Amino acid sequence: MSPLARIVALPVHAYRLVASPWVGHGCRFQPTCSAYALEALERHGALRGSALTVRRICRCHPWGGDGYDPVPGSEPQD
Repeated sequence: MSPLARIVALPVHAYRLVASPWVGHGCRFQPTCSAYALEALERHGALRGSALTVRRICRCHPWGGDGYDPVPGSEPQD
């Protein structure tokens, strides 16, 4: 992970430590948004990873989809 991506990932780690236990496990997607964010940052770097994370979080609403939604580029190759 790039140094900038590590810095951007700090709030995600803080959320997982502090807020996530209080919020509970009601995520509609697999992987969870925080796991998605960390994987997107690791795979795609700070800029594209952040953009993918924001896009994912914006889809998290009552009228959005649910289910398996992997980070682009992480699907198994046949």
